[in-house]
Amino acid sequence: AAPGGGVDTRDAEMPATEKDLAEDAPWKKIQQNTFTRWCNEHLKCVSKRIANLQTDLSDGLRLIALLEVLSQKKMHRKHNQRPTFRQMQLENVSVALEFLDRESIKLVSIDSKAIVDGNLKLILGLIWTLILHYSISMPMWDEEEDEEAKKQTPKQRLLGWIQNKLPQLPITNFSRDWQSGRALGALVDSCAPGLCPDWDSWDASKPVTNAREAMQQADDWLGIPQVITPEEIVDPNVDEHSVMTYLSQFPKAKLKPGAPLRPKLNPKKARAYGPGIEPTGNMVKKRAEFTVETRSAGQGEVLVYVEDPAGHQEEAKVTANNDKNRTFSVWYVPEVTGTHKVTVLFAGQHIAKSPFEVYVDKSQGDASKVTAQGPGLEPSGNIANKTTYFEIFTAGAGTGEVEVVIQDPMGQKGTVEPQLEARGDSTYRCSYQPTMEGVHTVHVTFAGVPIPRSPYTVTVGQACNPSACRAVGRGLQPKGVRVKETADFKVYTKGAGSGELKVTVKGPRRGAREAEGPGGWRVWLRVLPHGPWNLYRHHHVGWSEHRAQSLRSEGGHRVWQSEGTGLGPWAGGRRRWQVSRLCGGGYRGRRGHAGLLGGRAIAG
Repeated sequence: AAPGGGVDTRDAEMPATEKDLAEDAPWKKIQQNTFTRWCNEHLKCVSKRIANLQTDLSDGLRLIALLEVLSQKKMHRKHNQRPTFRQMQLENVSVALEFLDRESIKLVSIDSKAIVDGNLKLILGLIWTLILHYSISMPMWDEEEDEEAKKQTPKQRLLGWIQNKLPQLPITNFSRDWQSGRALGALVDSCAPGLCPDWDSWDASKPVTNAREAMQQADDWLGIPQVITPEEIVDPNVDEHSVMTYLSQFPKAKLKPGAPLRPKLNPKKARAYGPGIEPTGNMVKKRAEFTVETRSAGQGEVLVYVEDPAGHQEEAKVTANNDKNRTFSVWYVPEVTGTHKVTVLFAGQHIAKSPFEVYVDKSQGDASKVTAQGPGLEPSGNIANKTTYFEIFTAGAGTGEVEVVIQDPMGQKGTVEPQLEARGDSTYRCSYQPTMEGVHTVHVTFAGVPIPRSPYTVTVGQACNPSACRAVGRGLQPKGVRVKETADFKVYTKGAGSGELKVTVKGPRRGAREAEGPGGWRVWLRVLPHGPWNLYRHHHVGWSEHRAQSLRSEGGHRVWQSEGTGLGPWAGGRRRWQVSRLCGGGYRGRRGHAGLLGGRAIAG
């Protein structure tokens, strides 16, 4: 309504210049005419008419009739059918205003006296309130069940509906965007395709002609009365409420049978979008897709041809989606690298920007052809703080980047840093050193895709601590070992971490191994007369020297005894003790390298 109209609505913003506030401001006359025609359109069904909005509501009879038509309800109490006196007129208007109050239609500063006395500013405010409630705010939009739409003002809802109908036009207001008349033609053709198919070719310098064509078609075939004239709607002085009053009739418009629809093809209005027509990013043997939208182009078929660098042309696959924007899904698979030409035709003619130039690059690698192996991928056998490795083989897998990510037992990535080394012949070596025990997850990808069997689960054992091992027993005593008697000792590895124990006693005859009990190993030794004897073990524990000497002979065999250090286990490197005969019947022990990880041993 006009400024200061007192209507309680969020859409009552009006200009406030001195010219606009004048009683004869052009926008006021346009608004009065528009609101009067809107009232008369609803009063036709009860054979009533308003000639002068300022005076014809004063007796209350036309106002009551208008409210009953709009609400489809009767007044809550009786009124005077022949209000010849002022008091009767005031009573009738009060009946109408009370009805609005019961209908929860809030009015501010409007009373029966203002209507009877012909206060035009307040009367316009009253009519705008009715238009807002019954024509714009009533559920009629496509998104009426949408919660977000319910939070919008009536103006926002109407503008949003129009913007959805006219995505190709930047409609942001209800004044200047409609002054060329072309937007009206676009809206009419959107509601009834073919009613104004050539609106986009209308001369913008002839706004009245354009508006008259669109509004007449809407009146004749959509049942939308011209509550505003073509001259008024393109007038720079028109107010938004007058334009909104007219446009609010479009959401519920229905096309009448027999309308002179004139389908017009405009291929340049069709558009294509999607990766399949982008200049870069497409690859050999990989499906390229894009979409063609023809909503504004009319009715027609879409054909797409793809020409490779050698000039070979193939037709792409096109599928109609049968949606409101009349889109088509298109895909093709390029077979060679280089620049391809993608031609998109609508009704036999090129759409905008067709043909498209698309460069097709080499395909990415095939991760399924990549393999990896090595101790660093084995489920067990790796220990904390010790470097391990595995190798990755990419021969025949194409182009792609090898990446390795290791996740520690806490689920963290980046705590174990893999070192990747290209070794030639499409082979890579990955080395890493886990710092904690537990289950690690090794992810290996090629060209961004996991290779077969990735991710790998690798259980890392506790770091070994050989100094925590201890060895005790008769077989380690420097004296008392006899020929053909068992010499035994135990090695305790509890608390020493992960690792394998090997103790080997090597003499004139081949030794044997035997394990005994968790946490300890027992070794039996039988000494024969001929030497030298070699004692092997892993990871030095306890003593560091060993000496053996002859004690006596029994049945032609020499018996020796040992003393010193050196018969403990190792958990990693290899050590050897060799017992050799000295002059005078003695033996000397010395340390060397030999043997592999093993269990407990019996020498015989």
